[in-house]
Amino acid sequence: MNIAIIGSGSWGVALAVHLASVGNNVKIWSFMEEERDLINNERKCKFLPGVELPENIMCSTDFEEVIKNSKMILHVTPSKFTRSTFRQYKEYVGNKPVIICSKGFEKETLETLDEVILEEMPTAKVGALSGPSHAEEVSIAVPTALVIASKHQNILKMVQDAFMSEKMRIYTSNDVKGVELGGALKNIIAFCSGAAAGIGLGDNSFAALITRGLKEIVRLGVELGGKEETFYGLSGLGDLIVTCLSEHSRNRKAGYLIGQGKSLEETKKEVGMVIESVDNIEVAYELGKLHNIEMPIVETVYKVLYENLDPQEAVKSLMTRDRKTE
Repeated sequence: MNIAIIGSGSWGVALAVHLASVGNNVKIWSFMEEERDLINNERKCKFLPGVELPENIMCSTDFEEVIKNSKMILHVTPSKFTRSTFRQYKEYVGNKPVIICSKGFEKETLETLDEVILEEMPTAKVGALSGPSHAEEVSIAVPTALVIASKHQNILKMVQDAFMSEKMRIYTSNDVKGVELGGALKNIIAFCSGAAAGIGLGDNSFAALITRGLKEIVRLGVELGGKEETFYGLSGLGDLIVTCLSEHSRNRKAGYLIGQGKSLEETKKEVGMVIESVDNIEVAYELGKLHNIEMPIVETVYKVLYENLDPQEAVKSLMTRDRKTE
């Protein structure tokens, strides 16, 4: 299968490596000539050191060249660039499915990324691919399970056909909203997990954070149109576990640096890649207020980031809330 990938970051290239390894021909779009040349000439990605890219991967800065003969398009840019990038290539989409592989929101509109794509192109056939999957592990063929969600049955089958192997298992869902929201909202709890590690909390604290964090994800996710059971699957609980506990996670690393006393600007500089959780925290906070959803963890981490609440005081404020039933 000929597959187009829009985005040459670690996740886009990791997906390309997997797809190429099982026999697909992959073309990656990059906005940087430097990254294009590194991929084409040296078979390397600067975000995945040590990984040699298969010969059936090529990279271009030209959207038409990447998309024209492809059977489907994987959109893998940072969330905040989804609309602006899609506008540049939507004329080449036609009937090709657009599979959203990014995890986040459009901050300015509070929209999920499927909403952004469909707003720009109402006739687009959209899917969302998500689940517990670090690029660093997918690129070296660590067994991974993901979920593809779409309203179109042919897209579900196409993605399974392209991806499935002894190293990757793909489940299907028709709950696009739930799969997208699970992937986006878990970044917030991963950030909090990192902050907890940064101030020296222990396993008891992580377990409580993941459990109560999932509760907040479910509350908001269901209100926004996701199915509750989706959030207990791969794109919800599964992704939450891997992102909260793994040092591969840039969201967890960002939280850790904040917990250690770094400023947000210092943290962004040290992480060196887009930190989806930072924008996601603002969006989830606004959505919680808009829909009158109780989200104490989200509200507290918002205050840490944007109202200078000390992380130690944040923990104290969460632990001393009014008594509740579970």
